[in-house]
Amino acid sequence: MRIYPPRSRPEHEDNPDPTQQPTTNLAVTSVGGIRKKVAGVRPWLVLDSTGQTQVVEAGKHAIMRRTGLPARDLRILDPMLSYPSTILGRESAIVINLEQIKAIITAQEVLLLNSRDPSVAPFVEELKRRILYFAGTGISESEEITEERKEDGKQGLENRDGPKVLPFEFVALEACLESACSCLENEATTLEQEAHPALDKLTSKISTLNLERVRQIKSRLVAISGRVQKVRDELEHLLDDDEDMAEMYLTEKLKQQLKSSSTSSMRERDDDMDSTDNTRDSLFTRHNVLSNDSHGTHTSTVHSTVSNHLDVEELEMLLEAYFVQVDGIVNKLSTLREYVDDTEDYINIIAFIALVGVFGMNITIELFDHTKARMPEFLWTVAGGTIGTIFLYAAAIAWYKYKRLLES
Repeated sequence: MRIYPPRSRPEHEDNPDPTQQPTTNLAVTSVGGIRKKVAGVRPWLVLDSTGQTQVVEAGKHAIMRRTGLPARDLRILDPMLSYPSTILGRESAIVINLEQIKAIITAQEVLLLNSRDPSVAPFVEELKRRILYFAGTGISESEEITEERKEDGKQGLENRDGPKVLPFEFVALEACLESACSCLENEATTLEQEAHPALDKLTSKISTLNLERVRQIKSRLVAISGRVQKVRDELEHLLDDDEDMAEMYLTEKLKQQLKSSSTSSMRERDDDMDSTDNTRDSLFTRHNVLSNDSHGTHTSTVHSTVSNHLDVEELEMLLEAYFVQVDGIVNKLSTLREYVDDTEDYINIIAFIALVGVFGMNITIELFDHTKARMPEFLWTVAGGTIGTIFLYAAAIAWYKYKRLLES
């Protein structure tokens, strides 16, 4: 006789708070009455177009079915792998990997992978606020600002009938770009504020502590410069390719696909009503094959048509605004890098001047008297100077390693 353990109640049934949203588990298996979580399942925070949030535990294949993305695109969001900043536009989703943000944007929802990260919490709140504002008014805040600028005589994204409504995916994309650019801007400003005092102290006094501070600042400068440059290159690549920008019009492609499916259904229904039962039975198999083939071909045709004929001006202006901001960060870091290099050159010049001053002193010794100093004395002087130089070099290297100024 086999005794099965009692089934445990879900946690949300014991929770008396009805306002707390339950966690949906899309990838669990039941073995012997015990629920076991499938390997690779991660929590995803889902924000829909109405501002509702829900935590969904899903595996890779469940997310692939939900978003239509291939496995190689999901690897970009894998926290265990190191991928540079990436913005990918696909047929039914946009993949975002910008700094701390790892998200998938569709025409109706946003799936955020690392929502439990404390650094992502402000972004989640801002994204939710933008979505709620968009759902209530139908326009984004950037367009409202553009409309205000229009009243001041400036040009914007709007047309003659009023401000142009951004689709849901662009509202989410704008929130991601703003969060990433703000993060990079804050890090660059903080580094700049710390670098100038440290470099000035090193210029006034060369010491181990000041050298270590400048070394750390230079390492941080190299790291953040690479991250900012990657974001800049990604935005520049999108701005240079209209087809890639057209792929991001998910709402428009969804409308075209639904319209095409509705037209095809009506056409097939009319054909079935006009045909006889015997003819329909005899052509059933061939009709299904042709219907599937034509549907797949028509869907790809719709996507290619949308990608080739969409006006990408609104997305282009959105990306250009953040490209200018990132380019300004690059210039700021380049100026700071030049200041660090100038300080290093100044320190090297001071060292060479000290060396030349020591050996250029005007002193009188017997070695300079040709009546007293012969060839043996000259050779002993050269040999002694060589041995002394080697000893001083070895002692300096040993001291640097002891102070951990040089890595072994």
